[in-house]
Amino acid sequence: MIDVPGHTRAHIAYYGSKLLFCGDTLFACGCGRVFEGTPAQLYASLSKLAALPDDTLVYCGHEYTLANIRFARAVEPGNAALGERERTDARAREQNLPTVPSTIGREKATNPFLRCGDAEVVQSARRHRGSAVSDPVEVFAAIRDWKNGF
Repeated sequence: MIDVPGHTRAHIAYYGSKLLFCGDTLFACGCGRVFEGTPAQLYASLSKLAALPDDTLVYCGHEYTLANIRFARAVEPGNAALGERERTDARAREQNLPTVPSTIGREKATNPFLRCGDAEVVQSARRHRGSAVSDPVEVFAAIRDWKNGF
């Protein structure tokens, strides 16, 4: 069991045998809203999950992948891996196939909430907020706020 507060105060995830069941903390190409926790807590929780092996299968609580990808493309339009993910996941959904599980490696390459130190994500957060942000927690808070109204 992994304590992952942020979405809620007492949110937990289960990890074993390279399988992660993370509820609403980490989604395919997204993350949960901050309901009872703080952006710093959710960012720290996501960082814990991102530290798991890249081949860990990620089972999240909802199939929000295509909507999350649309937002991720707004944040990071230059991410080639994200463009490829958009194509493959759209094809899967057209065939009524799920896009989950994902993997930690795929999330680290395409999920803007795990890429808060990437230059393009930082620039997008600055544009959205209209002021300088550089700390990864500030970047995370800015893009999470942006996603809330996207």
